Amino acid sequence: MAGYTHIASGKVRDLYALDDGRLLFVASDRISAFDYVLPTTIPDKGRVLTAMSLWWFEQLADVVPNHLLSTDVPVEFAGRAMICERLQMLPVEAVVRGYLAGSGLADYNRTGAVCGIPLPAGLVDGSRLPEPLFTPSTKAPQGQHDENISLSDVAATVGADVASDLRRLALAVYSQAESIARTRGIILADTKFEFGRRPDGTIVLADEVLTPDSSRFWPTDLWAPGHAQPSFDKQFVRDWLTSPASGWDRASGETPPALPDDVVAKTREKYVEAYERLTGLAWM
Repeated sequence: MAGYTHIASGKVRDLYALDDGRLLFVASDRISAFDYVLPTTIPDKGRVLTAMSLWWFEQLADVVPNHLLSTDVPVEFAGRAMICERLQMLPVEAVVRGYLAGSGLADYNRTGAVCGIPLPAGLVDGSRLPEPLFTPSTKAPQGQHDENISLSDVAATVGADVASDLRRLALAVYSQAESIARTRGIILADTKFEFGRRPDGTIVLADEVLTPDSSRFWPTDLWAPGHAQPSFDKQFVRDWLTSPASGWDRASGETPPALPDDVVAKTREKYVEAYERLTGLAWM
């Protein structure tokens, strides 16, 4: 592809450098779970992720600048790619939690806190937290686990001022997104953001944003704390992988098996439903 040089592939996205210094982000149909890239793809997943990110960038433009420059991409990537500015990416996953679930729930059950932040007693799976929490983590290489870190750890890595700005922006973006999602019948339980810096130091929202790959979305009308919530994200895949039906032992170190057709179809349906409910647009 003339003018484009492949420079990296992540779990889901492929990254190309343009001759003029810009970047091409391409969202594939790959899906990951438990830090593994699964051998089965989900049809249209990359297009859904891209369409959702583009929609969210527009909704959040008054909160934080983003890296999007153009959607005029090569025809083979149409609908699943963005041309973006090159940034100095911050080496931190900016995780925000508004509800108790996943690793946050496990941490709370063990310590009464999430990432060292004390919480009231009596919270259960799916409880709304007294206020959203900024719980950053490391960006682990593919195949390794992200590790939760403290705000002081972030400050030690990027400086106290940048750490403070990162926390402020992550919470502000979550607050606006959570409010928007709620008006559309969806609870944004938690999410993770990635930020980078321009040469002038401006912090910019980057990568994908507020998609089923990076967020937990729950239907508001079915929210019932005390057990795992139904969701519009890849929890459906995680649940199948950890069920006896998959035959996979998460502790084995082996790559998970291929997904059956019904799980693939249901997962695609979940992604599309999340897009349609959030944006109010019919999936093309």
